[in-house]
Amino acid sequence: MWIKSLAICLTMAGGGTNTSDSLNNTSPDSLSSQEARVECNVAVPLGISATLITAGAIGVSNGWMCKTKRSLRNEIQGWSDGDKRFRADDYLQYLPLAVNIGLDFTGIKARHNFRERLAVSATATALHVGLTQGLKWCVDEERPNGRNANSFPSGHTSWSFMGAELIREEYGWAWGAGAYTFATGIAFLRLYNDEHWLNDILAGAGIGILSARMAYLLLPLERRLFRWDKTSHTTTCIPIYSPENQAVGLAFHVEF
Repeated sequence: MWIKSLAICLTMAGGGTNTSDSLNNTSPDSLSSQEARVECNVAVPLGISATLITAGAIGVSNGWMCKTKRSLRNEIQGWSDGDKRFRADDYLQYLPLAVNIGLDFTGIKARHNFRERLAVSATATALHVGLTQGLKWCVDEERPNGRNANSFPSGHTSWSFMGAELIREEYGWAWGAGAYTFATGIAFLRLYNDEHWLNDILAGAGIGILSARMAYLLLPLERRLFRWDKTSHTTTCIPIYSPENQAVGLAFHVEF
């Protein structure tokens, strides 16, 4: 089942999907293909995120993974020169999210309008912050540099992978591949700067992808809640004149 879904996903990835409208206005012959596309677009990222989060959680205390992550940390720290670190990841972690919101204004068509992209981004941010900060408080894993005990999971990695998944959904795999490459670079910088263990960034990546997918699943609910799905509206314009102030104005009333 997973192999079949993945094959369908790779076949259709070039054209992308719109999860909110993919089943609208379709002929009976293409309905099964559209359903498979939607299933793939949801199931595959969720499966990947679950795998990453599980691997990251196991790495907190599993003996073999702890030995592996410490060995990797020592190897990477051997590349660095003392205290010289590349701290740009503190700012670049937010770039994919900003690109997701603003790229449409450059003429590159997004699959959702600005209002819905903003809503999805806000929902994904709330989910990812809640999950990462909650786990940091509960797990209490010490950072490799010993600075504090909130290493698990990596919030920087979560931010960047969340933005990468949003870009992939909105602009397709051409932009999504670049965004995921960028997010992987942010994850590596967290290792290079000695801020996180390997399992921290695995879990952070999974949480970022999961938060983005959950935000899209909640978008139809937000449409109904804020009545965005109602296309009809009534607009009333009333001219106003005040003799006392000798002023002229207009009063607008819009009913959605």
